[in-house]
Amino acid sequence: MAGAIIENMSTKKLCIVGGILLVFQIIAFLVGGLIGPTTAVSYLSVKCVDARKNHHKTKWLMPWGPNQCDKIRDIEEAIPREIEANDIVFSVHIPLPSMEMSPWFQFMLFILQLDIAFKLNNQIRENAEVSMDVSLAYRDDAFAEWTEMAHERVPRKLKCTFTAPKTPEHEGRYYECDVLPFMEIGSVAHKFYLLNIRLPVNEKKKINVGIGEIKDIRLVGIHQNGGFTKVWFAMKTFLTPSIFIIMVWYWRRITMMSRPPVLLEKVIFALGISMTFINIPVEWFSIGFDWTWMLLFGDIRQGIFYAMLLSFWIIFCGEHMMDQHERNHIAGYWKQVGPIAVGSFCLFIFDMCERGVQLTNPFYSIWTTDVGTELAMAFIIVAGICLCLYFLFLCFMVFQVFRNISGKQSSLPAMSKVRRLHYEGLIFRFKFLMLITLACAAMTVIFFIVSQVTEGHWKWGGVTVQVNSAFFTGIYGMWNLYVFALMFLYAPSHKNYGEDQSNGMQLPCKSREDCALFVSELYQELFSTSKYSFINDNAASGI
Repeated sequence: MAGAIIENMSTKKLCIVGGILLVFQIIAFLVGGLIGPTTAVSYLSVKCVDARKNHHKTKWLMPWGPNQCDKIRDIEEAIPREIEANDIVFSVHIPLPSMEMSPWFQFMLFILQLDIAFKLNNQIRENAEVSMDVSLAYRDDAFAEWTEMAHERVPRKLKCTFTAPKTPEHEGRYYECDVLPFMEIGSVAHKFYLLNIRLPVNEKKKINVGIGEIKDIRLVGIHQNGGFTKVWFAMKTFLTPSIFIIMVWYWRRITMMSRPPVLLEKVIFALGISMTFINIPVEWFSIGFDWTWMLLFGDIRQGIFYAMLLSFWIIFCGEHMMDQHERNHIAGYWKQVGPIAVGSFCLFIFDMCERGVQLTNPFYSIWTTDVGTELAMAFIIVAGICLCLYFLFLCFMVFQVFRNISGKQSSLPAMSKVRRLHYEGLIFRFKFLMLITLACAAMTVIFFIVSQVTEGHWKWGGVTVQVNSAFFTGIYGMWNLYVFALMFLYAPSHKNYGEDQSNGMQLPCKSREDCALFVSELYQELFSTSKYSFINDNAASGI
């Protein structure tokens, strides 16, 4: 990789390129900062009465509208009317009245909150589990018939605490319960959705026994903001050809050389391919097609990119071990790349167990059962161990490179001009990439922390900046610019080619005389070692 553009670029030009990239980075943050990424809507279920026997085959119960159900205000009203628990249906219409859902919302995520009152004769037992019979339907016209989308039995573990003393005077107070994952759909292809939730009671089978007195069911629906979706799609549409063009240009420069590509050049090209893969705006098709697998596909694309990025950092450090002989072979990095592969595979299996199953059952969550929780934690722990091993390997290799650099810098003055320029180029290139890599990693961590600890937006005068949205678009744009800069600055420079590229390196010389001098010095250094001293002895004896 000697003779890259970054080595032949003047400081002024490098500053101009850096300034242009910085402007695009600021634009990426500002574009997302003006529009919130997600919208959360609260829904309070309506308690409908359904006295039919075969509850799983009953009609759909609407909470409001011209065909609304027979409702009760609270559970106490059901007692004098002799309404059993099995006859009560909690109905939720999505969205709220006079509104419509849109494919631009991209996904729907719902969490469940149960309002459970304390009763001395009906307390929540230890390790209590609530079992819900949930039906989901959709329609695209306000007067059309509902079409069933899913019907499942949904168990959830209750984690509730009662802070007051359990005495008669505190009856009626609510437990403090953790929110529960409820449903996730990877597309919003229809305008209206309807949820009918039943809590069937069967004392013989211990179903919904010892779960307290459930007063209400509340849902919080989270979906992507339509305006943010358009900005996100626009960014992907713009960045896809940008990265693809620079990738083609980069590989064309590689193939124009008279030697085959070296390992580092191949890895940079593979990084460009993974970035292009994650950029391709296939999400445009989700506007017209009901593709519920888009969330899973997006996770897979991100996983491929980050695995490739981590592999690139390892190989970049290894290829800059200036005195290392086992270079330019991917097999030499199996110890460092192995943890990346194992960790990525574990996260892929975890994602398939979660979002893969949700393709057929939107109410499924791997965290709702003890076995599922242990399995998920096992995959995450293994992936975490692999990540720690990777960073230990990476830190060790960076330390080795900097130690190598320190040794070379102390001997630079004694070298000839040609050899000194060669090592100075290697040192500058490595330090430059380390600097921008640390900056990108630091910005990722800082903005992630800020987005978690802030309220989601900042206000300056009359302008509101959405921190979470700025984090998404800014970090996404930053890694695109990072890959763009790699392929541009580390492409082979055609300005000063040497005569010999057969060993996979461009000679750091500008003329035939300099190249001849460089090769002569390499020859003298090679044959001055003890390993080849017998040749010198034979030459001296006239052989």
